[in-house]
Amino acid sequence: MPAYLSCRPSLRTAGSAADSPSKGIGWQAVRVVASFATSVVWPAPRPTAAQVLVCFSFCGGGTTAFRPWANALSPDVDLALVCYPGRERRIVEPLAQTWTDLMDDVLASVRSIAHRPYVLCGHSLGAWVAFEVAVAAERGGFEPPRALVVSASNPPTAAPQERVMSPTANDPDEVLLDWMRREGQLPEIVIADPGLRGLALDLFRGDKRAAATYEFTPGSTVRAPMQVFSGAEDTVIWDAEGWRAHAAGDYRHDRLAGGHFYTPEIWAQFPQQIAALAS
Repeated sequence: MPAYLSCRPSLRTAGSAADSPSKGIGWQAVRVVASFATSVVWPAPRPTAAQVLVCFSFCGGGTTAFRPWANALSPDVDLALVCYPGRERRIVEPLAQTWTDLMDDVLASVRSIAHRPYVLCGHSLGAWVAFEVAVAAERGGFEPPRALVVSASNPPTAAPQERVMSPTANDPDEVLLDWMRREGQLPEIVIADPGLRGLALDLFRGDKRAAATYEFTPGSTVRAPMQVFSGAEDTVIWDAEGWRAHAAGDYRHDRLAGGHFYTPEIWAQFPQQIAALAS
């Protein structure tokens, strides 16, 4: 059993940073400041909301792409964004070196939220993170989620194939930049700036290295209702329907227009597609 399934809290020191908006979905510009905060970002805190949507980012991403979702949520839903180490407000911290390191960190964050009813939502790499959080919670680590939402992701059993498929951490800079540009993760303004471009590559490579150490535990399933989203034109994902095998409860699969990040319009209003938030 992976060590993180013991749900040990991970004590981390979180740095603080400021984000600047960009046209690319996946990028966050950061600057180090002296103050410190937690690893959970609350874009528009609603402490009396009936439930919380807890989101996990894609490879190389942060919380910036998800912050506008606060505007797409009803007043009785709060939004909590888990910031991985090494970016945004946590840029002074080292990146997670292994999947277990990442999950130890993430589980500590979710445990601080789980006293409230919550729904897990992960996009791309974040889908595997969300799934493993749900597995850990349902095995008795803490209060389990009301639902699990996985977006733009192959099932966790695809980890061996994804480990060797491009893009990988060992690919040349040009290959990684071309992939991020093509999939809508990186705007031209970042690609044109050597400093921002280097930071983007470091984050992407670091997350890819951690993901490459992920080992799925055979037989792992989630009892919480599972909703899967995939893009009709997404060339990255080949087996979204494979998630069905990991659902021990209700299951549904919705196909949306667009590619790996859908269309800009769908992304902006994505929470409105989540069935568990409408009930």
